[in-house]
Amino acid sequence: MPDLEDLLIRPAVISEQKELEDLQLRASLTNIGDREALLAHPDAIELPVAQIAAGGVFVAICSGTIAGFAAVEPRTDRESEIDALFVDPNMRRRGIARSLVAHCAEVARKRESAFLYVVGNPYAREFYAACGFDLIGTSETRFGRGLLMRKVV
Repeated sequence: MPDLEDLLIRPAVISEQKELEDLQLRASLTNIGDREALLAHPDAIELPVAQIAAGGVFVAICSGTIAGFAAVEPRTDRESEIDALFVDPNMRRRGIARSLVAHCAEVARKRESAFLYVVGNPYAREFYAACGFDLIGTSETRFGRGLLMRKVV
């Protein structure tokens, strides 16, 4: 794995919304299981300004370039949930997504959550398991069934 000494994770700013949505689309279209649905429903790619303004979106900068982003949201049960996790396809397999998950876990701890949840794409099950998430069920999403996973923070 390449050295991530120059990786910086910081809160997103509203002026980055379009760039982050473009990154989300590029990353999502590489997943064969989601490609057809996304092309049919391009409105599914949306990063709300309110979510950025609330401070729940974090950008990973690697070598001065936006390499990925994650969003972590509070749940009604006082726990936290990863709402988005995307890495530029050209920057994958460098530990960026794992670093973003670790950052989200730290945000959850600071919010005094006991758990960090994610509804993951079935293709991402091994990744989330490697990050310490346990499969606890399934959850219906706009495009089908997702895996409900959580980790202790």
